[in-house]
Amino acid sequence: MARLSNWMKEKPPDEHNQKWQALYRRYAVKEAIRHPACSSHSRWCINPFGNVVIMPIKVHVCIVTLKNYQHVLALAFAVKEVNDNPKILPNISLGFHIYDSYSNAKLTYQNILNFLCPSKRMIPNYSSNNQRNLMAVIGGLDSETSLHIANIINLYKIPQVTYSFYGPLTDETNQIPSIYQMVPNEANQFKGILQLLLHFQWTWVGIVALRSNKGEMFVQILTSLLSQNGICPAFIHWLPTLTSPEDMNDIFYMTRPREYLALFLTKMEVNIFIIKADTYAMSSLKWFLYLAQMEVMPEIIMGKVWILTAEWDFSFQTLDRLLDIKVFHGALSFNVKTNEIVGFQNFIHFVSSNWPEEDDFIRVFWGPAFNCLLSDSKLNEDMGRCTGQEKPESLPAPFFEMTMTAQSYSIYNSVLAVAQALLAMYSVKQKYTLTVVEGNIKESFSLQPWQLHPFLRSISFNNTAGDLIRFNKRGELETRFDIINWVTFPNQSFQRVKVGGMDPQASPGTEFTIKEEFITWHMAFNQVQPLSVCNDNCHPGYSRRKKEEEAFCCYDCAPCPERKISDKKDMDDCVKCPEDEYPNKHHDQCLPKILNFLSYNEPLGITLVLLVLSLSLIAALVLGIFIKHRNTPIVKANNRNLTYCLLFSLLICFLCSLLFIGRPQTVTCLLRQTSFGIIFSVAVSSLLAKTVTVVLAFMATKPGSQIRKWVGNQLACSIVISCSTVQVVICILWLYIAPPFPGQDTKSMTEEIVLECDEGSAAMLYCVLGYMGFLAAVTFAVAFFARKLPNTFNETKFITFSMLVFCSVWLSFVPTYLSTKGKHMVAVEIFSILASSAGLLGCIFSPKLYIIILKPKLNIKEQLLMRKK
Repeated sequence: MARLSNWMKEKPPDEHNQKWQALYRRYAVKEAIRHPACSSHSRWCINPFGNVVIMPIKVHVCIVTLKNYQHVLALAFAVKEVNDNPKILPNISLGFHIYDSYSNAKLTYQNILNFLCPSKRMIPNYSSNNQRNLMAVIGGLDSETSLHIANIINLYKIPQVTYSFYGPLTDETNQIPSIYQMVPNEANQFKGILQLLLHFQWTWVGIVALRSNKGEMFVQILTSLLSQNGICPAFIHWLPTLTSPEDMNDIFYMTRPREYLALFLTKMEVNIFIIKADTYAMSSLKWFLYLAQMEVMPEIIMGKVWILTAEWDFSFQTLDRLLDIKVFHGALSFNVKTNEIVGFQNFIHFVSSNWPEEDDFIRVFWGPAFNCLLSDSKLNEDMGRCTGQEKPESLPAPFFEMTMTAQSYSIYNSVLAVAQALLAMYSVKQKYTLTVVEGNIKESFSLQPWQLHPFLRSISFNNTAGDLIRFNKRGELETRFDIINWVTFPNQSFQRVKVGGMDPQASPGTEFTIKEEFITWHMAFNQVQPLSVCNDNCHPGYSRRKKEEEAFCCYDCAPCPERKISDKKDMDDCVKCPEDEYPNKHHDQCLPKILNFLSYNEPLGITLVLLVLSLSLIAALVLGIFIKHRNTPIVKANNRNLTYCLLFSLLICFLCSLLFIGRPQTVTCLLRQTSFGIIFSVAVSSLLAKTVTVVLAFMATKPGSQIRKWVGNQLACSIVISCSTVQVVICILWLYIAPPFPGQDTKSMTEEIVLECDEGSAAMLYCVLGYMGFLAAVTFAVAFFARKLPNTFNETKFITFSMLVFCSVWLSFVPTYLSTKGKHMVAVEIFSILASSAGLLGCIFSPKLYIIILKPKLNIKEQLLMRKK
């Protein structure tokens, strides 16, 4: 202890460290038990079941992982079962040797060489007559030990069956030829962890692993897998390996425990901790949990969901008695599939009652397990003496279990696998015999370990529990992972509850199963499924927006823009509603749009229909009056036929407005704009012909004028026909090139689908309207210049005024039409047609009707001539 004492002189402990040293010294002494592994000159002691633990005090203490004794019992029970079964290796007895490597590479190499070279001098590759016939090796609890063993036995091609994980092997070349894993590929465990997180929507998790090559590989693979599936590691915490005095000094004399405990304080929103639960990692983690508990900070470590890998066995060391196991209440772990082995508990009772002489491990187990001193112990500690009547079933489950744990089950199956392979090989070579010498297989024929490999690769049998034992092409056990929910009780006992599994042999889509109703969560969650997210969920109607310089799982919630919704939580982006639907007020649901068209059944449609019929009736009455008084001078003036043509075209203009009302159909869409354009062109052409006729008539009155021959019905008809024909040709080309058709406008209105007539070709529509505007402009210009001609027989003033009304209506139509949507656009167009037609009808014919109806005395030639004079 010289070095430790000098260090303490250089840095005296403060009050906090003195408290810890006193507490730990008092508890350690109480739990101390001498074991042959602890020499009288030893400064530190070795755990005979797999751990090296350093004690910073001057007491010789062995810290024993009690549950590991069950591994020894499982091995002995499996060998006994094989030897007692006459169907397996008849007339042959299996023997075994157990070596403790203390998880130390040097000791592992030394032990395997000791067995290969039993002479006092270790001479590799030297064979003597008394050499032990080593046929197979069952590897250690951790993969490092098995790999150290493989480095030597690979040279001899001796098969090794191990129950530890080497990582997610995905290629045959990555498999060590001499190793057969009595566990499935760890890649399936990674998939199971991912599916578990995705199922419960845990996206903000902590990862805890031992700082080692294996731990770093675990973290690297897991973080990559999580990131690819939208899950963020909130932190990655590396646990130290407690295998040296310096490590223990850090715990008890320095401030590092507080640094690790601060992890829990600063990550309170992280409720899910994924632990690479190998032996060393759990030893370190339990120490820090114990320190947190003794710091009167249990609330920090409580209320977490621990997701533990398959190495986890809920095994406590002798110095873990003060750790409250409720910290693991509600934990979830992945376990290699296990089953109940009949007779194992009876075997434990037999061993604990009889203490076989060849079982030296029971002495190591008994005293620490029951906190007593063996009868031959020379220690004078304040402990009672063991009576031998203690019952293993009375021990808390973290220290010892009567049912086989997953690791013991793997050891049991490993022995059966070797026995079945030996049986298969023995059946092939029946001419040879085997004898047993000093508990070892003694061959009377040339039987070599390398001959066992093909038989191990091809074994396929059911163990006594009915489980199929078979290796895949990579030498891994073909089995499933069970998901275990750990339920703890105040008496330091626990119960395993199988709540799901990950079965790579299942059909696609059914590999992962989970039964939420069977899960018991930590009491801090009040049996409500825990949440573990960086921030609150974005509710429907919102989408996630990444926060700058933070993990992608941390985000703000932004409301969905127009025409988009989010109907689930935490959507990365809002989605557009289908064309025939629109978002509701909260943007979390799409509602069907209402069809929008100008119907005959609605008030606006009824009003327009009544207006159309009224104006049509007026136009018809005017036409009838003019036909009735066709021989009167006022009707005959300015070309009676043009008057009839104008009135008829205005009547048709009124009626064609009905094509714009009702649900758009193919026929109505074809006739709407074309009929409107042609009929209006006829009406305007008639006005142009009237104006030109008036101008030419007055010009022809001049003596010697040559224009007289142009005046007459022939010129008027030519103007109407030629001007209308141009519009007819344009409309025919339109219908031929790109005819209008019924369509839907889903964009202009948010909550409605506008049923409309798609014009087919906007250019052709502009040609029709443009030509009609051109005729109106020419007519207005000619009428404007002819307005000062003598009043008698002169309609140019009325035509000028009517065309002014006509142009005003259609000029105001353009901005009004563009500012309205849906059926109101159709209504505006109908109103413009009716208004412009009514303007022509009223401005041109109202003065004449006044004379015909109210002043018939003026409707004679003499009166008109008198007015002219």
